Amino acid sequence: MLFIIIPYYKLTFFEATLQSLANQSDKRFKVYIGDDASPEDCSALLQKIEGKFDFAYHRFETNLGGISLTQQWERCISLLGDEEWLMILGDDDVLGENVVAEFYKAKQQLDEENINVFKVASVIINETGKPISEIYKHPPREKAANAYWKHYRGESRSSLSEYVFRRSCYNQYKFTDFPLAWHADDKAWLDFSQGGILYGCNDALVQVRLSSENISGKKDNIMLKRKARLLFLEDIIQNKWSYFSKEQRSAFLFDFGMLMKENNEVTLKRVVLVFFKFCLMGSFYNAFRFMRRIYWIK
Repeated sequence: MLFIIIPYYKLTFFEATLQSLANQSDKRFKVYIGDDASPEDCSALLQKIEGKFDFAYHRFETNLGGISLTQQWERCISLLGDEEWLMILGDDDVLGENVVAEFYKAKQQLDEENINVFKVASVIINETGKPISEIYKHPPREKAANAYWKHYRGESRSSLSEYVFRRSCYNQYKFTDFPLAWHADDKAWLDFSQGGILYGCNDALVQVRLSSENISGKKDNIMLKRKARLLFLEDIIQNKWSYFSKEQRSAFLFDFGMLMKENNEVTLKRVVLVFFKFCLMGSFYNAFRFMRRIYWIK
């Protein structure tokens, strides 16, 4: 069975999220709602949807998401047993009515091809539920690194709610505790896929909400987002190097150097890492360009 985890905190859009679950054409799923000590009581909403789908509710006595969102995700997952397939759904996002059905249509192929991550198409909606982006679709099979590269270049997008993943891969890697959990999902798909393939389904759609109440829509957290991006690129450079082409590696290295300067986090260890990565690629000119940018350009 598919298990859908909702780390709950905000009530504002939660009814739409719950209604989208009630509207699923295939009811072979169970929802676990992990209340992160929210000051906003959702009990009335839960009473309204009682009997419309299988769910369990647990309220944590301490707020963890304010310290670490990834730890809150993991705390919610710990409520489960050893269920094979998991989804983490934002408490303001909306599933198309056939998301669960399309997952089950693909499940045999996922098992036969040993694919660990299933993703559906997505569209960004605003606070009123109006679409404010194109629908982002995906190839039926795509290397996780190529999918991230398109996202990195702004040619696609990605968010947590549009993915289903195997519990066994989650158990092996967990989520990385980046600030605001920014890029934690991007890293997860590289980890959980084990450098392999993502299964793309364009016949189902997730509506991902952008609002002033969520992290993506807020403007007062730019420095933390840049810090997370720096750490994520550092992880790619250190641990995911073989996944990417020479051109992609060069872009990551230069952007990593720029973020080091912007965040005032230039260290000898990081500079040496980038310099030698360029040299190992035979890009000696770029190695010295990088050193010039770091130390000579104000």
